[in-house]
Amino acid sequence: MPLLGQLGVSFARYGEGWADAAWIPTELAGNPFGIVHGGVYGVIHDAAMNFAANSALESGDRVATLDVSYQTRKAPKIGDALGVRGEVVQLTRQVAYVESTVTDGEGAVVSRAMATFIVRRKQG
Repeated sequence: MPLLGQLGVSFARYGEGWADAAWIPTELAGNPFGIVHGGVYGVIHDAAMNFAANSALESGDRVATLDVSYQTRKAPKIGDALGVRGEVVQLTRQVAYVESTVTDGEGAVVSRAMATFIVRRKQG
């Protein structure tokens, strides 16, 4: 997803039901004051949770976002080193419940999200 790269996100590690990324927010991710814009977290969280959910599925199955809710607890600056982790909490036949956390370089929570995804199983 080109937008993630433009925002400074690099997903490099995946496992069954989880995905990790390094994030160094670029100017595109910031507001005029040099702080990460609150709306950007929605994009980052949705991507992390989508990648995590898809990594828990069988080949050919997919998910689509139903809803995302997130809170921001700290205000990192453009260029700060952040970590992102999406993780499946529960996977049913039709719905995936997923969480995502953005942390700073010291491991403190910057933003946290929860989402539900519809699971679309391959036919046949």
